[in-house]
Amino acid sequence: MKKVVVMGGGTGNFTVLRGLKSHDVDISAIVSMADDGGSTGILRDELGVLPPGDVRQCLVALSDSSRLMRSVMNYRFENGGLGGHSLGNLLLSALEKVTGSFERAVEEMGRILYIKGKVIPVTTHQVRLKMILNNRKILEGEKEIYLSHEIEKGYSKIYLEPFPKANPHAISEIQNADLIVLGPGGLHTSIIPLLLVEGVARALKESHAKKVYVSNLMNRKGQTMGYKVSDYIRDVVEYLGDDIFDYILVNNQMPTEELIKKYAEEGDLVQNDLTEPRIVSAPLLGEVAESRVGDTLIKRSLIRHNSKQVTKELMKIVSHL
Repeated sequence: MKKVVVMGGGTGNFTVLRGLKSHDVDISAIVSMADDGGSTGILRDELGVLPPGDVRQCLVALSDSSRLMRSVMNYRFENGGLGGHSLGNLLLSALEKVTGSFERAVEEMGRILYIKGKVIPVTTHQVRLKMILNNRKILEGEKEIYLSHEIEKGYSKIYLEPFPKANPHAISEIQNADLIVLGPGGLHTSIIPLLLVEGVARALKESHAKKVYVSNLMNRKGQTMGYKVSDYIRDVVEYLGDDIFDYILVNNQMPTEELIKKYAEEGDLVQNDLTEPRIVSAPLLGEVAESRVGDTLIKRSLIRHNSKQVTKELMKIVSHL
């Protein structure tokens, strides 16, 4: 059985993992620990736990439990003292407190959810993602970086504080992988933070696995507007120290003009400007599924990857390994 390692954070990881789950591969998800927004940020600050949010999403994506159980894990309380918290985040934090180990908590939650595969934090150290802009302003934390509209004016440094060592289990998974999938996900908040952890970039360069970069569909306003696929590869390679990618998976399907207009406040479409043999071009758009917070439409939910289509292309690569 081929071993596939998926690296990232947030909904990007969820999309890839959900598709791979139905195939006969050994799956490991290596998850960024830089998240500090919303429920995750509150639990980090008040309980001193590691960030559960992205890990929870990966566990749910790989779960073979009932749809009801998966929905319960993602259920978010709307008001009261628990307002804003998801049940899965609370459970992971409680398990960390009871077991004394975040890794053990993730393993136990995996058993509860009957996951197919493994979910591994890239580091087990508490870290904060920080960015120094060219105007010398410091963005403190993943949430501030995610919400910033100043990044495309330039930044001098992005780093994790304190500088963490990689989880040895994450390094082992990278070393033993047959295929490594990086992305899709936020460039500054999901992808680069993984590469900032000591030992990860070196392990990726030394691994004999085939490596795939899954390009984002949309650019983020104020951060990557106007970015083409080559720009993403350039920025990721800067933190890797080498261009390691054997394949670059890109979308060739156009959203409707109506959708693009709706999304304009959030960002623009990522254009593919590469014609190399390693480019895998395919229709990767998912169905439009509106997400709302109260009465507010979350526009970034309108244009998303089709999990099955992404997986189809990845499995073509796996079949030739």
